[in-house]
Amino acid sequence: MSEHPRTIRVAAVDLNGVMRGKRVPASYAKKLDKGAVRLPFSVLNVDIHGEDIADSPLVFETGDADGILHPTGRGPVPMPWLQTPSELHPMVLHHDDGAPFLGDPRHALQEVLDRYGARGWQVMAATELEFYLVDDSGETIAPAHSPLTGKPMHKADILSLDALDAFDAFFTDLYEAAAAMDIPAQAAISESGAGQFEINLNHGDAMKAADDAWLFKILVRGMARKHGMAATFMAKPFADDAGNGMHVHFSVVDAEGRNIFDDGRPDGTPELHHAIAGCLEAMADSTLIFAPHANSYARMVPGAHAPTGISWAHENRTAAIRIPGGAPAARRIEHRVAGGDINPYLMLAVVLGAALVGIEDGHMPPAPITGNAYDLDLPQLPTDWHTAIEMFGTSDMIRRIFPDELIRNMVLTKHQERHKITDLNRQQQTEVYLEAV
Repeated sequence: MSEHPRTIRVAAVDLNGVMRGKRVPASYAKKLDKGAVRLPFSVLNVDIHGEDIADSPLVFETGDADGILHPTGRGPVPMPWLQTPSELHPMVLHHDDGAPFLGDPRHALQEVLDRYGARGWQVMAATELEFYLVDDSGETIAPAHSPLTGKPMHKADILSLDALDAFDAFFTDLYEAAAAMDIPAQAAISESGAGQFEINLNHGDAMKAADDAWLFKILVRGMARKHGMAATFMAKPFADDAGNGMHVHFSVVDAEGRNIFDDGRPDGTPELHHAIAGCLEAMADSTLIFAPHANSYARMVPGAHAPTGISWAHENRTAAIRIPGGAPAARRIEHRVAGGDINPYLMLAVVLGAALVGIEDGHMPPAPITGNAYDLDLPQLPTDWHTAIEMFGTSDMIRRIFPDELIRNMVLTKHQERHKITDLNRQQQTEVYLEAV
């Protein structure tokens, strides 16, 4: 960092992808490896309002016990959207005896990656994140005002450089901040909604890709505020405009650095097809991870660029699983279901876990589709929150991916949120989700 931090933040990620932690003096930085900061286990299992889960065993039943925060190895990173020089230290929660707290989403992803590692494999991943810049100063949110004209953005302008350049100061600061935080931000484009943009993060180690996505969402929201706007990754901020998605691309390399999905042929290896089969088999039961909030289901409607049918295809963006074209050595899977409101650690864990289950079981997928997936008779993802919660909580496949403790915590959290949020009107829901996700 160019300036010595005056304060630091220590934060872990809760089930909704929200930072939970403490602001402490800069002198704590030297003590973090020794477990200087404690945090209740229940804090990583609060609802989207930041409130305790009423019937969680992590609260009164166990005396609301503390765990110990340990550095993830990713930090510290600067927080350039703040006025005072500050550092963020990403943390992960452990028990006093050093065992990982199984309700921590980052541990859940690490468990899946360790299973790949046991085979001598490393997962490489990249994410594409969509978000809106909005004006939330009025009674309802609206597309952000153009810094050039002072008028609100009023139309979709796909791949328009003018739309990007209208926000040149914001994007310049965003890219400089991303570089300072070691977030590999790549191409930026204007998307299908007024004031909607997408930025791709470069591929790399899957855990770093999850860290990058989590930190990038925090950065975008913070930098938007610094520029007098708000940013949101809500799945569907505007009822009549495009939703926000988060696509993930992944491949797997062996100990010699060879892509296990590539054998030089157009169709790829058996492992590629087994992984596709696993992703398809787990997809319906995984919907709660891809669509974790009430607002998420407004995005999941046919013909709205969000997959609703369970299918795969080569070079077809209407399919839930797409195998991009290009050089065989770059053979990879693109998973296109998730909204921008997801927790990146849980999303990558469930996708990569499903792919590994497919490889372990040796299953083969159905034939790839051709044409418009929305016109085909395909098995469908659940279209309502309650069904997604029930399927996630009772799935044998999900239990092969996540520990029971995390599944229980997630189900309790989402049941509580569902009872609170479904009584709110759309504007009230928007206010809850605007910056939280």
